[in-house]
Amino acid sequence: MKFIHLSDTHIRPKPQKIRGIDVHARLEAAVESINKNFSDAELCMVTGDLTDQGDAESYTEVCEILDRLEIPWHGLMGNHDKGNVARATLSHFPWQEDGSLQYELAMDVGQFIVLDSSIDSDSGHLSESRLNWLRERLEAATVANKDVYLFMHHPPFDINIRWLDEFKLENGDELWEVLKKFSNVRHMFLGHVHRPVHGSWHGVPYSTVRSTCHQAALRFEDVPEEGFIEETPSYAIVFITNDQVLIHDHNFMEEHLGITE
Repeated sequence: MKFIHLSDTHIRPKPQKIRGIDVHARLEAAVESINKNFSDAELCMVTGDLTDQGDAESYTEVCEILDRLEIPWHGLMGNHDKGNVARATLSHFPWQEDGSLQYELAMDVGQFIVLDSSIDSDSGHLSESRLNWLRERLEAATVANKDVYLFMHHPPFDINIRWLDEFKLENGDELWEVLKKFSNVRHMFLGHVHRPVHGSWHGVPYSTVRSTCHQAALRFEDVPEEGFIEETPSYAIVFITNDQVLIHDHNFMEEHLGITE
């Protein structure tokens, strides 16, 4: 299987920019790049912060751009999103009765399980009902002998960028209490941090991806003078086989660059 991992599009109403960056042009460039180079992917997963301010106009605009993809796309909520506004604008999304955006996709390689870690804060939290839903889906996947791939916005652990670690998932320990009972979770795909970060958490592999607009500065000390910087955006191309999860980060704004002597 091949799919695209894209995140943190932070769309604002036109013609607003973020730190001088045209967020519409950046996302449009990503979509053009995916269509040109990777239209054979099965789908695109967008791991949260679809909009920057959670307004209805921005949800309409981000959908207008992402709908140009030649492959299906699926989104989830981040801390900049506002679920009540998104539910009205994105009524075709599979919302839960409690208002959260949690769902699963049955793929040939296993189950894609999407979690909603968004709350009314920059940090994230998984409520008891959200965790119970996850437990039920993991149990069903186990009975069906299916592998599981988790998608959520907030990392449930520190990444050693201290100011970002203040805004991670608040109850990562409760998430692990659920996950540790299952051995079929192969990978976690995360957003939020605006950087490519790869590793494992309690033995579960994970990856993040750059934003399509601004990036987080790679500074491990306390809060830097400027936390976000202008750095090349990217998305990831993910390959999944029976024995491997392979991830390529692609700097789509640099496709035009060639080798010079």
